Amino acid sequence: MSGSAIEHCDVLIIGAGPAGLAAALAAAPSGAHIVIVDDNPAPGGQIWRDGPGVELPIAAMQRRNAIARCANIRLVSGTRVIAATAPSELLLEDAERGWRIGWKKLILCTGARELLLPFPGWTLPGVTGAGALQALVKSGLPVAGERIVIAGSGPLLLAAAATARKAGAHVVRIAEQAGFQAVAGFAAALARWPGKAVQSLGLFDASYRTGRHVLSAQGDGHVEAVRLRRGTQGEEVIACDRLACGFGLVPNTELGQHLGCAVEMRHGAPALTVDAMQATSRADIYAAGENTGVGGSDRALVQGAMAGHAAVGAIALAEARRGELARWDAFAATLHQRFALAEPLRRLAAPDTLVCRCEDVRHAELAPRNDWTDAKLHTRCGMGACQGRVCGAATRFMFGWAPTAPRPPLSPVRVATLAALHSQDHSAEETTHAA
Repeated sequence: MSGSAIEHCDVLIIGAGPAGLAAALAAAPSGAHIVIVDDNPAPGGQIWRDGPGVELPIAAMQRRNAIARCANIRLVSGTRVIAATAPSELLLEDAERGWRIGWKKLILCTGARELLLPFPGWTLPGVTGAGALQALVKSGLPVAGERIVIAGSGPLLLAAAATARKAGAHVVRIAEQAGFQAVAGFAAALARWPGKAVQSLGLFDASYRTGRHVLSAQGDGHVEAVRLRRGTQGEEVIACDRLACGFGLVPNTELGQHLGCAVEMRHGAPALTVDAMQATSRADIYAAGENTGVGGSDRALVQGAMAGHAAVGAIALAEARRGELARWDAFAATLHQRFALAEPLRRLAAPDTLVCRCEDVRHAELAPRNDWTDAKLHTRCGMGACQGRVCGAATRFMFGWAPTAPRPPLSPVRVATLAALHSQDHSAEETTHAA
């Protein structure tokens, strides 16, 4: 990392998913110098993830091409945010270097991650998240001929199944924990959003069953079968080569919290608080997409555009999208109401089930603890490589614990980056004293 260079931009956007791309394109006509930072190798986020053999939707390609044509937008891929080094400055790191970037306006489009709930056998090889299965297949994981069970809750299960089927897998069961009436009610409500109704019809799968949830994964060294609860009808065991479980999404609020942005509970999970123009509680910082509450890519696109307009002072253009946002907010509310997680899912883990995989902490060690801090002090839960991103969300659901605010570094970082940062700060200090 250079000892003197600190980059600067007018608008810094963290995240190149639908919200981030929409924000950049909305801000671009102002002529502002815009930088988009994303940790993936290509823009698109999870929903528009690129990879070998992936045919991206037209909407994704249009936005990617539009970004490439804008001379005042620079896309920085494969790059992580490490920490804030000043009120309007972030430390970044890619595969080769670490550096600092300063901004006048910041738009957080950090998306969401899967909620993974521990159950017996969830650490067996071959068990992944539903979204993770999608990402792996799009990245080239061969699944042709494999028998796959997908379990959990929400439309992501169908999307993951469609991706696996297209890659040649045999999806033997899609187990949706929500009951038939809830799912039927959601399907009926889609008349208000015709595009979503058409999309759901295209994702229909004959293996889809409602009122079912995973009890355990079984196998010797690799998953070989999954045991499912069938509502009031007992249990069933299904042989499989792979199990993908996803129980919804959790907003990625860590960077926002690190920067001092307020959060609020939305649909049962903490989300960044924003006003009618997507501004957070901290001046000059905006947020858009799933980190403000999970609601799908259409909502993220509208929020991103509003944030981009607002960040460059085009308030009227942002105001013009508020009606459209209200429409997608209503969709999000319906989605969460119909696919709310059932109470039995809080009790999936057995006493010997690992909850914190990074630090090998089992459920029996956590059950006597009072809260997240107590658990960390006594068991090291949440103190591993993922810094509680997986087990923190799981224990919030299982025990009602609220994880503490994140501390830097926000991602694993090379010592060289931190050393260069210290050297740079020390040089600046000496220059100031000499002056």
